[in-house]
Amino acid sequence: MEKTKRYLSIYEQVREDIISGRYTVGSKLPSKRVMAESMGVSVITVEHAYELLMEEGYITTREKSGYFVIFDDKDIYTPAVTMPIVRVKSEKKNNSQKIDFSYSIYAKTVRRVLSEYDSYIMEKSDKKGLLQLRTALCEYLGRSRRISVTPKQIIVGAGAEYLYGLIVQTFGREITYGIETPSYPKITKVYASGGAKLESLPLTNDGIDSKDLWAGHMNVLHITPYRSFPSGVTASASKKREYLKWSKKTDGYIIEDDFESEFTPSRKPEETLFSIDTEGRVIYVNTFTRTIGSFIRCAYMVLPTNLLPLFEEKIGFYECPVPTLDQLVLSELINSGDFERHINRVRRHNRKDKS
Repeated sequence: MEKTKRYLSIYEQVREDIISGRYTVGSKLPSKRVMAESMGVSVITVEHAYELLMEEGYITTREKSGYFVIFDDKDIYTPAVTMPIVRVKSEKKNNSQKIDFSYSIYAKTVRRVLSEYDSYIMEKSDKKGLLQLRTALCEYLGRSRRISVTPKQIIVGAGAEYLYGLIVQTFGREITYGIETPSYPKITKVYASGGAKLESLPLTNDGIDSKDLWAGHMNVLHITPYRSFPSGVTASASKKREYLKWSKKTDGYIIEDDFESEFTPSRKPEETLFSIDTEGRVIYVNTFTRTIGSFIRCAYMVLPTNLLPLFEEKIGFYECPVPTLDQLVLSELINSGDFERHINRVRRHNRKDKS
């Protein structure tokens, strides 16, 4: 395996050992030196892998004692230590260091699209969005987020709020939608304006409080697992799996708002609920507003295949509101690698800024 990928391979192996129960909650992991010798790598490589496992809430370290498993796969997860919520000071829905997308790259891409596609940019988009963009998104999600989907599972829209509105129209106003409290105010406003019934679910330092989650009467749960605004709370690996268990036991669905997680300072992308969902219970929503800029009014949602007929029946007649030119530009930015190079540049900067 490549030198730069060795720590990821160790991370994945230990992670699977933890999830499968080989290392149970409370058990001690092999020391960095022992693990390094058994894997034939350096201690630094193992240290990077253990750091990732700590960031995602699989393990913790105790001074002079080593690394211990904290991942708990029981139905109701209660963190061993209750910590106060760390609130984000910014009044905007972001707080990490902003590095603007390169104007020269964007302008060059627009010129190339205008030259290559000619009058095609004036044509109407497919209802779900251009196939070129949806195909590029499938490949990008597979590479970067381990989300394996087909273009027919993706719906492109003019911003996340637009997509939330489509979700309400699909599931209906008669059911209850669970919302993190506190949360980004627009989320509540969009659901409320659609006439949906809402249930507020208090956040702890690890996500929605378990007793409120299981006692709630919601049918759809809207969560922001990474840095929920304005609390700054990120759900641990245990909490994410508790959400999935909730959806399975209650026959409910989860809307995973993945805003900003691509800019994590971690050495690897955040683990998404969609990628670990085996029941088809998660709708993944993301936007280019944060990754490229607010001038790009484009977002997308990824549907599990079992929900495709329902969405087609309820909202299949809607035209895609994003201009063809914008969709082609985004497709080119993804296919050329410029989009991911920008993401990686910001992540390196955030990692350096964090250290």
